Amino acid sequence: MGKSKSIVARVERAAIAAPLSDEAEVIKKAGIELMDIDAATEDEIIAKARDADVVFIVRTAFTRRVFENLPRLRAVIRCGVGYDNVDVDAATDNKVLVVNVPDFCFEEVSNHAIVLLIACAKKLVQLDHTLKTAGWKTSRQVLDPMGSIWGQTLGIVGCGNIGRMTARKARCFGLNVIGSDPYVDRKLASESGITLKSLPEVMGESDYVTLHPCLNRETFHLIGEKELALMKPSAYLINTSRGSIVDESALIRALQDKKIAGAGLDVFEKDPIDPDNPLLKMGHVIVTPHSASYCEASFKRLRTSVGEEAVRVALGRWPRNVVNSGVTPKVDLVKEG
Repeated sequence: MGKSKSIVARVERAAIAAPLSDEAEVIKKAGIELMDIDAATEDEIIAKARDADVVFIVRTAFTRRVFENLPRLRAVIRCGVGYDNVDVDAATDNKVLVVNVPDFCFEEVSNHAIVLLIACAKKLVQLDHTLKTAGWKTSRQVLDPMGSIWGQTLGIVGCGNIGRMTARKARCFGLNVIGSDPYVDRKLASESGITLKSLPEVMGESDYVTLHPCLNRETFHLIGEKELALMKPSAYLINTSRGSIVDESALIRALQDKKIAGAGLDVFEKDPIDPDNPLLKMGHVIVTPHSASYCEASFKRLRTSVGEEAVRVALGRWPRNVVNSGVTPKVDLVKEG
């Protein structure tokens, strides 16, 4: 295959970037030049990615200024489901496609949400730690109070693909499932066993609340002091979506004041979390390091999908998953099928 004149670039700060592997194999096999750019600031991105036709990113922020100063750029691919580090409006204004991988990690994140729910309900981390450090008798004293899982109510905020998959799995444990999402198809929600209600109703009626919305201007701090005050004192909050869905300061106060029973958190407002964050000192809070999506197989699929989308755009084809689908591209792209 002849070498394409298009250039694809990974743009990421080298200190946090994983080695290129499956995505590089797909791109190079298609005869396309691949650059690995170490950049994080706007100035660095503009200076180093000027020749790129397609870029893919994980954490790097693509702002309006960046888009306005990369005239060759056709598409930016976010390696994952969320794209809150990309200014989609600015991309559209500058005729750049924003691409994501929406079928990534459904199973993994929904599994992680259920694991956190069960671990909170059964106080697994507290019991493990207390038994190992203080002995049998003291660990038994941690048991009360402990609610049930079977017959309890799970509230799902954000009933997209991951939220609905979480609902289907939750029903296997005998949980009744309610949910809040102003955009979900009611039939899809019903098929997954979700009874749709308002956000205040979900927060107030649930024994466990799990969060699954995308992060955007509308959902930033969707769960704040007012919403947390609606929760039962015996209820737990689970978050495997994005940290800024929750007003973290309000959550810390609710936990310190025992307004809710506890939380299971995979994401935080600042990622990585500060070592002195009070959430790390609370026995009734279970934390994991933004790892809900991870397993080797899922990340291999992700890298391959990113490479395939980059190749499609570089070779003049419309990608499979375009966030800003109404964008007018800089060059004509052939839509397949």
